[in-house]
Amino acid sequence: MGIGLVMGLHHSAWAQEAVTIEVTLPAIEGPMYYRPYVAVWVENDQGEVVKNIALWSKEPDWLKDMRRWWRKTGRYGGADIDAVSGATRRPGSYSLSWDGMDAQGQPLSPGRYSVHVEAAREHGSRSWVQADIELGSGPKKYTIEPSEELGEIHIMTGVTP
Repeated sequence: MGIGLVMGLHHSAWAQEAVTIEVTLPAIEGPMYYRPYVAVWVENDQGEVVKNIALWSKEPDWLKDMRRWWRKTGRYGGADIDAVSGATRRPGSYSLSWDGMDAQGQPLSPGRYSVHVEAAREHGSRSWVQADIELGSGPKKYTIEPSEELGEIHIMTGVTP
């Protein structure tokens, strides 16, 4: 299992396309292990957040530890954050889906976007990874190497839903 991000994009020049993201939260040994807070979001090629995909947290006081996500979108709140919020997760693999709409419910156009995943853990560290992806240009596979708080991430574009 992995975090599966499915984006249904609508544009008159091309058929609906999907993107899948697979992420694993690694098991970390130690007496002070706490589940990580995780945020997943998408930015356009100008670095603007177009959609929050997931937010796994427990206490709101610790959201600031996901510094990149917090500065970009978290501190502003909003209905789209509430809609994707849930409890922290144990180590393992998870699946998410996304309809390809932005925060206002509008379909995204083909082009360059970046997928961001950030994790922070109390008495642990913080990891932020991202990959630039191209939507509407056919099947492609992207791999992000594991970081301290995140396992390997695979992103596949051009998948027909």
